[in-house]
Amino acid sequence: MLQTDEILSTIRMLHAEHLDVRAVTLALNINDCASPNVDQMCKKVHHKIMTRAGLLVSICDEVGSKYGIPVTNKRIAISPASVLLSGHGITGAVKLAQTLDQVAELCRVDFVGGFTALVQKGISDGAQVLINSLPEVLSTTKRVCSSVNAASRKAGINMSALDQLGHIISQIAYADEKNKGFAAAKLVVFANIPEDNPFMAGAYMGAGEPEAAINIGVSGPGVIDSALRRRIVAAQESNKQLTLSDLAEEIKISSFRVTRVGELIGREVAQRLNTAFGIVDLSLAPTPTVGDSIGEILKTLGISKVGAPGSTAAIAMLNDAVKKGGLFASSSVGGLSGAFIPVSEDATLADAVGQKHLVLEKLEAMTSVCSVGLDMVLIPGETPPETIAAIMADEMAIGVINNKTTATRLVPIPNAKAGETVDFGGLFGASPIIEIRNVGASNDFVHFGGRIPAPLQSLGN
Repeated sequence: MLQTDEILSTIRMLHAEHLDVRAVTLALNINDCASPNVDQMCKKVHHKIMTRAGLLVSICDEVGSKYGIPVTNKRIAISPASVLLSGHGITGAVKLAQTLDQVAELCRVDFVGGFTALVQKGISDGAQVLINSLPEVLSTTKRVCSSVNAASRKAGINMSALDQLGHIISQIAYADEKNKGFAAAKLVVFANIPEDNPFMAGAYMGAGEPEAAINIGVSGPGVIDSALRRRIVAAQESNKQLTLSDLAEEIKISSFRVTRVGELIGREVAQRLNTAFGIVDLSLAPTPTVGDSIGEILKTLGISKVGAPGSTAAIAMLNDAVKKGGLFASSSVGGLSGAFIPVSEDATLADAVGQKHLVLEKLEAMTSVCSVGLDMVLIPGETPPETIAAIMADEMAIGVINNKTTATRLVPIPNAKAGETVDFGGLFGASPIIEIRNVGASNDFVHFGGRIPAPLQSLGN
């Protein structure tokens, strides 16, 4: 039972600590909009989204003002667009994407996710159309985001799909060369994609979800960091020994508080929209703002150079404590819920890449214990598609073997080399381009294609 007075007192305590509701996402099933006529399909999609999401932004603003907690992003996530594209060609896919872009602008939402294909065991006709359309779709629309699930614990890793996607990602970046390849930042490749994720670019509505639902993404790296700093200072002043167990407990307590705030706001938004409340995703999603960084938390935990030995253990402790605190606070925790390490969106992580304290291999190791993966990692534009596919395959393997969600959001920067800094602005931030070693050494492995079989653990039921 939500204790509103208790939560309001928590809100007052957290105003100066970068607490926000990072995303309110309306998830919407649009499978009933399928039609053999592309124009009719797009008309039905437009009507359904406008009917269900037309008031989303105004209601979020009203609820945010009521409690003094800003809702940073308002978003829509649809059921996989690839289902609607079966029987249609690339022209139909582009028309659908343009419709989604237009209706998102009319609804005043920041992004619409769900231009999605699930290909972990094979590629359907609709999924192939969607994948082939991505260079044009993502480079010509502003708000459309895409995701592809290429691996799962039960199916293994679709290497043929990753081989294709390596080429597609390069094509997307160069199709948007005027914007330094930014369009590639709107595509996420997943293993074990969650069906209720409110965060872009990977949000979509899964088959097991209701007709419509409100999913909340609450983020508070600044809250966690401030709590840890207070605890450390208090221990120093009282001359008490402080252990990592004590700090993990502090993270749990702070995560509990933040989750309660998110659920309060999410349920009220859902009630006003006459829509089911879905989940709270307590993911520590950083921003380029100083004081809102996962990297700063790691430094507070004693890792003076992010990427140094101990970084993986520290992120594992943080991720686990966040999940425990959030789960205790709500019976509706879902999505990803943990710690994100998107390099360009976290000024401290980006600086660590620039200082060469954090290299690709160490970053990959850290993704094995965090909630996403190689997120917003800028790579040289000349990186061969096979090498991009191999990087994705490594990340997919971490997810499949460990039965966790992992993903890649790799952004090739056209005509740029490792060490150069690129600034996308806003929440997408800036970062040096990371060095990729042993380029081209995995080509033969990728060209075998096929599917890496599911691991032994997949047989458990």
